[in-house]
Amino acid sequence: MSGLRARAEDYLAMRRALGFRLESHGPRLMSFIRFCEDRDAGTVTTDLAVEWATSTASDHEAYQARRLDVVRIFARHMQPLDPATEVPPEDVLDRRQWRIPPYLYSPQEVTALMSAARTLQPAFRAVTWRTLIGLLAVTGMRQGEACRLDRDDVDLNAETITIEDSKFGKSRVVFLHRTAAAALRAYERARDEAFPEAEAGTFLVNSLGRPLDNRNTPKTFAGLVTAAGIKAPPGQRAPRLHDLRVAALLDWYRDGGDVQARLPVLSTWLGPRAFGYAAA
Repeated sequence: MSGLRARAEDYLAMRRALGFRLESHGPRLMSFIRFCEDRDAGTVTTDLAVEWATSTASDHEAYQARRLDVVRIFARHMQPLDPATEVPPEDVLDRRQWRIPPYLYSPQEVTALMSAARTLQPAFRAVTWRTLIGLLAVTGMRQGEACRLDRDDVDLNAETITIEDSKFGKSRVVFLHRTAAAALRAYERARDEAFPEAEAGTFLVNSLGRPLDNRNTPKTFAGLVTAAGIKAPPGQRAPRLHDLRVAALLDWYRDGGDVQARLPVLSTWLGPRAFGYAAA
């Protein structure tokens, strides 16, 4: 094992012990280490870091800059241990955010999606998908957050949902409108009747009573989009389930409220990067 690899593995183990999940950071750093090993390099340099960060299929510098950040953080850790280590400058790549605009669903399209979900089989799959679509549209949750919700995270007496350890390790509380809470109570009753001895501890379950697989949801949702007759404008990416998070924000504009005054609430409600979506 190379000395650089050993240092990287120790560094990742230390950060994980501190509570960082490193789901993308860890694999990216080890990709950089392999890149260095292929070149017989035992020290982090700016040239190596930039060459690795830009050796990707994406030609967007904002994405490449995020890759370079992985090396920069590691290099800061390494510099006291190896003074020859170079920390790449922050401005070596353009980090202006590049974001694909989300599809903006109208209320009628959300209703059409929920109607299309009624046709799913088996019947309980339809019930879960109607609930999932409605939940994302009214709360601004991410699809992964909804799929991972534990039963204890949903307090229908208090009409709140607690989202634990979300993106960037943040947690937050989402407050439900009474109509949303009523819909979730109906789902809870249907779920408990269908699966009295639950195999899953998640609030939302599939037709077998098991947790929803976040990796399979895009395919099902694409079928619902087609069935609902929803089409993206020319040149725009197809509508995604994730884009439903913006529907709640659009309702604020449609009801004529003071959106600027509500932004502090929005930042807590939608979680990290909410303002990026608002700007889109």
